[in-house]
Amino acid sequence: MLLNKGGKLSPAYFLSYLELVDSFRQCSKAEVYDIVFDRLFDRDKAKLGPASFQAFETAYEQFSKKHESI
Repeated sequence: MLLNKGGKLSPAYFLSYLELVDSFRQCSKAEVYDIVFDRLFDRDKAKLGPASFQAFETAYEQFSKKHESI
């Protein structure tokens, strides 16, 4: 997926992506984080800018809370 570093991606975007990976892979929350971080950020927090990385972290917190009881 090609993403532009110029715009800030929203937490909703990242939450949707986390949910998609989770439903497809059915793996642990930590593995979902690693897969999405690797695919979208290429393991570089600065790749999409600090605002997008913060949005990703926020989305992961929401994702984790939603999946605590699972």
